[in-house]
Amino acid sequence: MAVVGLGAIAQTAHLPVLSKMRGVQVVGLCDNDEGKARALAQRFSVPDTYTDIEYVLESDDVDAVIVTTPNHLHEPHVLSALRAGKHVLVERPLALSSRGVDRLLAAATKADCKLFVANNHRFRSDVQLLHTFIQNGELGRLHTVRAGAYRAKGTMAPWRQRRAEAGGGAFLEHGLPLLDLAAWIADFPDAVRASATMSRARGANTVEDSLFVFAELAGGLNVTIDVSWNYIGGDDRWWFEVQGTKGTARLSPLRIVKDINGNPTDVSPTGASQRETPFIQSYRAELAHFVAVLRDEAAYEAPDDQSKVYWALEGIYQAAEDGKEIRL
Repeated sequence: MAVVGLGAIAQTAHLPVLSKMRGVQVVGLCDNDEGKARALAQRFSVPDTYTDIEYVLESDDVDAVIVTTPNHLHEPHVLSALRAGKHVLVERPLALSSRGVDRLLAAATKADCKLFVANNHRFRSDVQLLHTFIQNGELGRLHTVRAGAYRAKGTMAPWRQRRAEAGGGAFLEHGLPLLDLAAWIADFPDAVRASATMSRARGANTVEDSLFVFAELAGGLNVTIDVSWNYIGGDDRWWFEVQGTKGTARLSPLRIVKDINGNPTDVSPTGASQRETPFIQSYRAELAHFVAVLRDEAAYEAPDDQSKVYWALEGIYQAAEDGKEIRL
């Protein structure tokens, strides 16, 4: 396995987790900063380093690639890896357009390779429990999802603030995973309409600092997502709440309340507290699943659902640009 792109997510999640997984060997690291690649290779005992993904893909020792490069490079890097016959796990976003997503899905099918998108929130232990409750009908028909993420104003990689390279700002970074989670929890109903507003500096190549969206999905599910990465208010905030005809649930921590004989009753699962953060736990579970699928120890599901998610994402941005509700 090789890791291409050695920014923050590779250093804080992928490499620390992979280095402790039994039977997994990272044989190559690739980054255009050769010094960084060598330093991380030494730290995580990786034998080879590269500055060009094409050399990684020529190696017979590499059967799978994890792509964590800047957003605008995801599609070309994933496409190159698939054409080289490598399985791929790529960080969000899969591509910068719904057409790009469809191109990669088609390429994976043609190459007979497995393609994964790092939607790590799906692998959180509290999300898995919530998903089970919903699938079993414990909350009844879902009618509302309220979600959001406020991140403190701080420094970030310069490319993240350039639209041509990032593709989007706060919503693409923090809203897309919430949009995917809401769709996944509800079993991917079609998006019907959306209205949105955003704050963005002037200029053709800028990205949004904040965005609020209201979206209606098929079946009467209303979703609101509120994100900002210029939050001035102390600690970061993250929330995800689901309301149904029989109860409500929220994450961080998981709390589930059901209507039982007319009385709101807390039925939250109890158990040992997590020794690690939901962030690390979710990546550990996600990468374990990735490896299990590659070993044919778990079933593979192609990420075809991303077509709906990215179609809705484009609609949300269009609604914010136009300043009016649009049909999706």
